[in-house]
Amino acid sequence: MTKRVVITGIGVVSPIGIGAKSFWDHLIDGKIGIARIAHFDPGGFPCQIGGAAPAFKIGDFVPKSYRKATKVMARDIELAVIAADDAFKDAGIQSKAYTENPSIDGKRFGCNIGAGLISAELNELTAAMTTSRSDENPNKLDLLKWGRDGMGQLTPLWLLKYLPNMLACHVTIIHGLMGPSNTITCSDASSHLAIGEAFRTVQRGKAELAICGGAESKLNPMGLMRQTLLKRLTETMNDSPAEAVRPFDADASGSVVGEGGGLLILEEFEHAKKRGAKIDAELIGFAATQDTYTVTQPEPSGHSYAKAIENALKDAKIGGNEVDLLVPHGLGIVAHDRAELKGLKQSLGNELNRIAMGPIKAQISNLAAGCGADAAAAVLALHHGIVPPAVNTKKIIDDATLNVDTHARNQKINVAVTSVYSLGGQNAALVLRKV
Repeated sequence: MTKRVVITGIGVVSPIGIGAKSFWDHLIDGKIGIARIAHFDPGGFPCQIGGAAPAFKIGDFVPKSYRKATKVMARDIELAVIAADDAFKDAGIQSKAYTENPSIDGKRFGCNIGAGLISAELNELTAAMTTSRSDENPNKLDLLKWGRDGMGQLTPLWLLKYLPNMLACHVTIIHGLMGPSNTITCSDASSHLAIGEAFRTVQRGKAELAICGGAESKLNPMGLMRQTLLKRLTETMNDSPAEAVRPFDADASGSVVGEGGGLLILEEFEHAKKRGAKIDAELIGFAATQDTYTVTQPEPSGHSYAKAIENALKDAKIGGNEVDLLVPHGLGIVAHDRAELKGLKQSLGNELNRIAMGPIKAQISNLAAGCGADAAAAVLALHHGIVPPAVNTKKIIDDATLNVDTHARNQKINVAVTSVYSLGGQNAALVLRKV
């Protein structure tokens, strides 16, 4: 028999706050976490703004016995570890990180975390690259010298900082999780796909709990350069960062990169009831689709994106008329938003005009593989009965009708949908219900 799956823990790291409570409070207050990039000098880039997480010390979020391991944590890994700590504490679960006598069976606790392309820190590579320059042309890399001299400049554990699966590795080691584990690297769709896979694992009874979602930081020169070359970023809003990202708005000029992530703890319903857990929502539907249109633009008709939502609703055994809230992808890139709107209209029909929409990237920027923050926002909105604001969505593209407001709204919410897409054609949708 298929198991019911509920959400009992939420962990978030975002540009508007560390911790699910701080994230939610600032989200509904309309706080915007986009500002001039301070991690490095962005002066040579056309887009010089981004969404940075508040300052933190990673040692505050791991057991004392594990602090030595933080030396091999890239920024992306740190974000996942912090979100996991927040989720476990929110769920009231005593894992190996907090006690010698955990309250859960680690062999029945899975972990699925989405990750991005972790960029190496340039200062670590500088010495190695300098010693590997060609004698004939100092602007070229000599691979023989790289193998003989350059690699020796790197710490022996250097690679362990930059493998995408290290997010899940550190989380599972810290908390003593030995259930089904996986890493998904599908750009912006990574978190929702990871949540969907964990959902199926618990549904099938292969685990009683799973921590899932994703985290990523693109606030580094390489991450910013890639998005610049893909022409996804706004280049006209450096002096107006609070107004930079405008989801589904006719005046939108592009997206903004950021850092953060969201992790959810999924739990089998009866297991959650037995331990008296706080239940935030029930996950009742998931679907994913793929198209092969292009690696730089979404499929213009939105057909594949629509199918993900349609199939997720079928999986949940409900219709669009039962959906009360939608947390869309909403990047603030007009061509992308137009394709997404077409997909939403195909999947939800005229119900789209009625369904309250909360596009949140105007406040937190695009967290890429960290779009688990979108899923967290949907769960929190459902739990609290509040629709997040659409702070910069004022003139809807193509004169479309959307149920948005620049301020948060109290509303009875029984069913919420959160959907994402990524460059490369991955699409995913989750359906949540109030318990």
